[in-house]
Amino acid sequence: MLTPVKVRAKVIADNSGVALELPTLITEHGVLGPLLDYQLTHEHDRSDSWMQRLVHATYLLMRYMNANAECFSDPKRLFESFGQRLYSGTIGDDGFDPSGLYWLPTSTATTNKMIGALTGLTDWLADQQGTAPMNPLRTADSFERRLNYAAWFRRNQHDFLGHIKDTSVSETVNKARSIRGRRTVVAVHDDAIAFPDPLFTRFFLEGMGGIGDRRVAVRNQLILLMMHFAGCRESDALHLWVQDVLVDPKHADSVIVRLYHPEDGRAPNNWRGRNGKTNRGAYLRETYALTPRNRLSGTGRVGWKTKAVDHKDRYIQLHWFPKEAGVIFAKLWREYLLYLADTDRHHPYAFISFERRNKGQPLTLNAFHDAYTQALRRIGEIPSKVDGRSPHSHRHAMGRRLERAGVDPLIIKKVMHHSSLVSQEPYTAPGIDRVTDALDTVQLHLGGRPEDGAPKPPIPPWEELLRHGFEDIDPDGLFSGANPKLNQGR
Repeated sequence: MLTPVKVRAKVIADNSGVALELPTLITEHGVLGPLLDYQLTHEHDRSDSWMQRLVHATYLLMRYMNANAECFSDPKRLFESFGQRLYSGTIGDDGFDPSGLYWLPTSTATTNKMIGALTGLTDWLADQQGTAPMNPLRTADSFERRLNYAAWFRRNQHDFLGHIKDTSVSETVNKARSIRGRRTVVAVHDDAIAFPDPLFTRFFLEGMGGIGDRRVAVRNQLILLMMHFAGCRESDALHLWVQDVLVDPKHADSVIVRLYHPEDGRAPNNWRGRNGKTNRGAYLRETYALTPRNRLSGTGRVGWKTKAVDHKDRYIQLHWFPKEAGVIFAKLWREYLLYLADTDRHHPYAFISFERRNKGQPLTLNAFHDAYTQALRRIGEIPSKVDGRSPHSHRHAMGRRLERAGVDPLIIKKVMHHSSLVSQEPYTAPGIDRVTDALDTVQLHLGGRPEDGAPKPPIPPWEELLRHGFEDIDPDGLFSGANPKLNQGR
């Protein structure tokens, strides 16, 4: 059996003329129909990255089945073995792999996601074909029931209608998958993922601003200001339209920047389409024959992650911190508009490419990431997400700056446009250096350092220790706090 091939296919499901472009698999028999059918059922509610993960997981499963065709007669046992090989790899201690796959071990988080994606696919196929699923539900043991209850409680405690779901608790808690993903390492939020403030001025002036083409320099500096001083994601910035930047009526030397939902946001200038539509999706189609960028595929796609909007017109408004950043943005924006006026455009997007072959086209994420990398190298730095040298690290820098300034968490939530206070924890949690400094300060207040001969502070009882300091690993107070919800029978 030949190895399947991953492709992007255009799918026309009806006579509307609308074609969907999806990643999928082709075998010697053509397109893998069951996989494509499952993708089409989730086309409206799943992201392109989810589709690619599903296709890749299916591709690996098919390769594993081809390499081990004679080893399994039970689909459940095959799926279990496949999951184990994702975790461990297929290369033996002697460096050989008789199966010919030569897979290296995959990270726990990635493997868990692939197992989850394939579980959904195989459940759907089993339901469609009336066969047994490859990863069936079974009765959970006592440990799994406790974990399931904790997970269920966390998901539903903030649900406004959570009280009507109580009848489903027993079913949720008492079932577990036969093949479960492994437990992952708890993520720790530290200062390493925030862009270093001392480095920003050089990066802004010499990195982003050091390129020879002034048009490109100003464009990249504008995007950087939005990310670093307003907490904007780079993907959200690329949805900006020229009409979305307004003079601030309270500060004439600054501007207001609004980012509208790519599809549902209200069209500019009170536009109304032939059918009475007023949203941006209809505006793009009727005026420019374009599809919103979050609905594209390939390099032209730009996602939209923000769920909480500020206005019924479906936009979020950026907040400058410090406010002087808005003044700098306004000056650069006026310059940038001159470059736009001199460039042919057939779309409303503000940030465009100035390369000869793509001149006037909307700027892609790949192109901006390349420019960002080159800007770092221009000042002698290399891209490193763990060291805070990445586009998203500027959003973390904004959150840390707000937290250090003592801004109320509810205000930070509004500025960062998070749907809940829990969502902003990675952006405001104290880092390693701050924790160390805080402990050193407390120790000095207790009467000096231990090496100076000062008595060590007494260790309080375990119950007292559990009252404070566990918000990051037990934010819902299940086991810690003044009144733990799960008090372990005490």
